[in-house]
Amino acid sequence: MTTTVGIDIGGTKISAGVVDEHGTILLSERSETPAKEPDAIVATASSLVRRLRAQHDFEAVGVACAGMVDAERSMVRFAPNIAWRDAPMKAMLEEQIELPVVIENDANAAAWGEFLYGPAREVNDMVLITIGTGVGGGVVFDGQLMRGAFGIAGELGHLRVVPGGHLCGCGNRGCWEQYASGNALVRDGRELMRTAPGLAAGLAEASGGSPKKLKGPDITKAAQSGDAASIELLQDLGRWIGEGAASIAAILDPSMFVLGGGVAEAGDLLLEPAQSAYRRNLSGRGYRPEATWALAHLGNDAGVIGAAALARPDAR
Repeated sequence: MTTTVGIDIGGTKISAGVVDEHGTILLSERSETPAKEPDAIVATASSLVRRLRAQHDFEAVGVACAGMVDAERSMVRFAPNIAWRDAPMKAMLEEQIELPVVIENDANAAAWGEFLYGPAREVNDMVLITIGTGVGGGVVFDGQLMRGAFGIAGELGHLRVVPGGHLCGCGNRGCWEQYASGNALVRDGRELMRTAPGLAAGLAEASGGSPKKLKGPDITKAAQSGDAASIELLQDLGRWIGEGAASIAAILDPSMFVLGGGVAEAGDLLLEPAQSAYRRNLSGRGYRPEATWALAHLGNDAGVIGAAALARPDAR
């Protein structure tokens, strides 16, 4: 049985797992991310690999990184929350662990995992939209991960949807993730608590009465308990997701949209308004096939599983 290791390096934690050809994680390890020290990140990832290697044999390592990865899958050009600037991650890791290494953007790796082992395994074209702190995603076209000429394709959250809108961390204004992300959901929930407290009693109860303490999971939990204001907030978020997806469909025409990320735990409370807005805004609606929608299956393990799959010899 062929096994590889997937490593998911995020801003707060590094997760690693031995994964078989069926996408099953056989062993796993985790550590905090020393986000301000590139060498320390490599050392921590290498330590996780050695700990796994002491328990199981494997052939190669795939790394999912929260940043822009070059076309050769060897260098992290830029990461917004980690101290990587043109960091040669592939060479640095291979020197320490003496195994082949493949580097990939974390959302791309997650998309590949959902394509191989999640709801998109029966289609050839799919778009993963991850709704978390921001909006991420990945595209599979004709059975291949779309990476672009420079390896930076699939930065879905930076689709411009409101010219001159909210300032984004990327430096532009009006990016999709400023309206369709977990941060946007919380921003709108806090504003509702400040301006219309009579409508936001459920949010106040969930957050202890302080707008500053309101978190995305509080809104989801309140909505699942039937709180009308929280349900409406998720509907508004779903509308933004669906409108953006309709624009993506005009360019890519995928068979399926897969909705993932922490906010997607709201399930149908988010999925149904997203689908409805997608249909309303789809170009040529009524005269063209529509993509199906599904919730992601792999959860927080998508990056580890997808990265491990990309490291398999038949994928390199």
